Amino acid sequence: MAVVDTPCIYGTHEVINQPPILKDYNLYTIDTPLAEAIQREGAAWAEPAIRAFGLKMGSEEFIEYGRLANTHLPVLQTHDRFGHRRDEVEFHPAWHECMRAGVEAEAHALPWNQPKPGAHVARAAKHYMLSQTESGCCCPITMTFAGVPGLRQQPEIAEEWVPRVTSTRYDARNIPAPEKRGCIMGMAMTEKQGGSDVRANTTRAVPLGPEGPGQEYHLTGHKWFVSAPMSDVFLALAYTDIGLSCFLVPKWLPDGTRNRFFILRLKDKLGNKSNASSEVELCDTWARMVGEEGHGVRTIMEMVNHTRLDCSIGTAGIMRQALVQALHHARHRDSFGVRLTTHPLMQNVLADLALESEAVTTLVMHVAHLYDKVAADESWRPMVRLVTAVSKYWICKRAPNMVFEALECLGGSGYVEECSLPRFYREAPVNSVWEGSGSIMVLDAFKTLMREPESLPALLDELARARGADRRFDAFVTTLQNELARPEDIEIRGRRVAENIALALQAALLLQHAPTQIADAFCAARLERDAGFAYGTLPRGTNFQAILNRAMPG
Repeated sequence: MAVVDTPCIYGTHEVINQPPILKDYNLYTIDTPLAEAIQREGAAWAEPAIRAFGLKMGSEEFIEYGRLANTHLPVLQTHDRFGHRRDEVEFHPAWHECMRAGVEAEAHALPWNQPKPGAHVARAAKHYMLSQTESGCCCPITMTFAGVPGLRQQPEIAEEWVPRVTSTRYDARNIPAPEKRGCIMGMAMTEKQGGSDVRANTTRAVPLGPEGPGQEYHLTGHKWFVSAPMSDVFLALAYTDIGLSCFLVPKWLPDGTRNRFFILRLKDKLGNKSNASSEVELCDTWARMVGEEGHGVRTIMEMVNHTRLDCSIGTAGIMRQALVQALHHARHRDSFGVRLTTHPLMQNVLADLALESEAVTTLVMHVAHLYDKVAADESWRPMVRLVTAVSKYWICKRAPNMVFEALECLGGSGYVEECSLPRFYREAPVNSVWEGSGSIMVLDAFKTLMREPESLPALLDELARARGADRRFDAFVTTLQNELARPEDIEIRGRRVAENIALALQAALLLQHAPTQIADAFCAARLERDAGFAYGTLPRGTNFQAILNRAMPG
């Protein structure tokens, strides 16, 4: 039978009632809560650069880079064709473009390069927007940013390495650090038998001569999760005879030869696919001790706290992008004869998602502001440790279900891989797992309250700024104070109390800075619990349209 090669005369492939592709928009200018936070939290001086970065991240070019980096995944090359060790990870060029954009925008180094008020907030805004385009590269960007406080605990090492890792020139070449224009930093803490319990590590450090801070050692052990193994230098934990200590591990030795850093395999993860995470074998691997011997956890915790900050910021960015995709779809889609956004039920869902996004964005930008305050006054450090743990716990717990709900707003179109939401849905749990899972965050929060008692008055002072603005908030804070005053069985109640601290902080910030309809809806739904368990259950009387208009101007 002959095949008729003619178009269908019935026009069955006419595309109607579909939203236009969302591209070439500015992530910053459509995000009112973010723009207001930049002004309020001290980063107005950086707004031109933030605005420019928002335009770049929303461009068709960079949206495509994000897609390509997650389509063409990293590949490990353990050996060359002659059998020599290579231990290199190959990435698609799109990954390198996203990395280059982050480095050139100082998302990895701005507070260290420009140490002035608002620098942490400005950097947080850029990280938040980068995560909306390509979340995988945010991991090495974050570790490079977070590693500087750790390096500074060993001045002679910091003098050598800080200029390299704070360079604004991205250099992907696998060559000795002195020959590079800029370096990327990673860390190697986790081992398979210990997980979050790093004191269960078995990696050993043997001195090559004099012992102690700054001295040379050989490390031998197996690191179970090393993300971004293509980095130029790592902070790692290993035991000496005195105790668990922190070490600097470069990929190349001072004489220009390769260090014994063997990448065994890349992890096949649920999400975060574009970022290579690996198992690494250390076998007489050259390293230098950083910080006091036997106090490795204390040395590396400053790096960990800064990575936890970025877990919250990056997650807030993912949640924001999920909301943007849902709103864009609903504003261009007709359902049952009317625009999707006119259905009261859909208005409730979208407004609830917008409320969640604004609350987390407002909180992370304020926490970043507190890091700026620590830079000027060390007395803020206990408060920062407390709110970092609480924010990471709560925001990262909220993300997966919110992204799922946003995905559902698109129906079947949101479930196919051509849409970005499946990628963000897989990405959503990762920050809750990394750098201390939920229960670890809760334990660290209460450890801070016990060991640094000044953190509690600082928290209560923060909440007191909104006292009297809403009766529901006042009652909620009183209940929270009573909970914190009962040390017995605090671990059993830990997740609930940590959740309530986070909600109280979000409500306090919204009551002080957000429009009345936002703060009122949040207090009703999240504090008074006048809502159901699912999104889209805000109480009757909520001003849905005002919330949606603020979430993303048409």
